[in-house]
Amino acid sequence: MAEKVTIATVARHAQVSRQTVSNVLNAPHIVREETRRRVQEAIDALGYRANQAARQMRTGRSRLIAVRIEPTRDGINGSVLDRFLHGLTETADAAGYRVLLYTARDDDQEITTYDDLLGAYDLDAFVLTGTKHGDPRTAWLAEREVPFVTFGRPWDALDGHPWVDVDGAAGTAQVTRHLLDAGHRRIAFLGWPTGSGVGDDRCAGWRTTMTAAGLDVAGLRRETEDGIAEGERELRDLLARDAPPTAVVCASDSLALGALQAARGAAAPVAVVGFDDTPVAAAVGLSSVSQPLSAAAARCVDLLTGLLDGQPTDPHVLLTPALVLRHTA
Repeated sequence: MAEKVTIATVARHAQVSRQTVSNVLNAPHIVREETRRRVQEAIDALGYRANQAARQMRTGRSRLIAVRIEPTRDGINGSVLDRFLHGLTETADAAGYRVLLYTARDDDQEITTYDDLLGAYDLDAFVLTGTKHGDPRTAWLAEREVPFVTFGRPWDALDGHPWVDVDGAAGTAQVTRHLLDAGHRRIAFLGWPTGSGVGDDRCAGWRTTMTAAGLDVAGLRRETEDGIAEGERELRDLLARDAPPTAVVCASDSLALGALQAARGAAAPVAVVGFDDTPVAAAVGLSSVSQPLSAAAARCVDLLTGLLDGQPTDPHVLLTPALVLRHTA
């Protein structure tokens, strides 16, 4: 009969203490990366499997976190959240957590799902995406003292809860400065209707940079729903007017792809830049702003594990995106 593999077996194999093995299994963030890797290699080599039920009874935690899968839109910008979810799942796994995915068509259904999941799975925490003004989801969780972090700022109160976000204004400011340095002065912005926290943030970077350069932005901002057709329509209309733009900054790659179609039929060259650097943007050579999604996912897990372990870190993390230049700008 093969010898039963225990924590002590793993500890001997990895040449560490049993407490260190326990820390790797239950609180990996407090263990040095080199040691954590050596213990994990021992676990893999020996085929050790922790008794999850016993661990849950000992810690009072299920080590299960939940996150929503966003509804499919045009298949372009949805890939942004896909990359975030992939990074979240990998990072959570390394920290000893599992991710439970769920769907919801709107906020009300999502809140109903919270109630169902908490009753059925004894979840430790939630990761929320797509924050907005007056977000009822965060209010519901906070009232019930359910641990959560958000990928996205709480737009009404920045200190409302732990969050990780990407600085959209910094991203569009980078784009606008690049276009100004290239000699453009009529730089338009295609974005979403006013009131969207993310959309307004991305617009602010363009507006502030243009204003700082002493340029008038009147008539250069267009508000529309997200989509390729919408981006094409709005830029065609701008190009048909007197003093048309020579460049356009877009709040998403979907809008930018539509604008790119309109630009190809323009009388003069028009530089187009998107936001999110989706695989489609890379495939067609569209310049775009890239979000550090893997880093965002990792920081979300860091915040959650710190929150659950009673060792909170800085609860507000703002990451800087990077401009990826291709031939469209």
